[in-house]
Amino acid sequence: MTEVMVSIQNRAGIHARPAALIVQTASKFASKIWLEKGSDRINAKSIMGIITLGASYGTPIRIIADGADEEAAAAAVQALFDSRFEED
Repeated sequence: MTEVMVSIQNRAGIHARPAALIVQTASKFASKIWLEKGSDRINAKSIMGIITLGASYGTPIRIIADGADEEAAAAAVQALFDSRFEED
């Protein structure tokens, strides 16, 4: 299991477009991938789950990946957060 801490750096937080990017990226991997905010853990391959997190600017998020390609999966999702979902 691979875990990475990130924070939301784009001002708008996670809305439909970033959620879709996360799902598209996570779906490329065989590993199970979750996003965790506080005590809430959601499947990173579920757009509705991601949107319901209600994650805004500055919110810390834990990326958890488990499976054969977990390190690459966590790194790919982390790269989206680091690039501010290419919005800023």
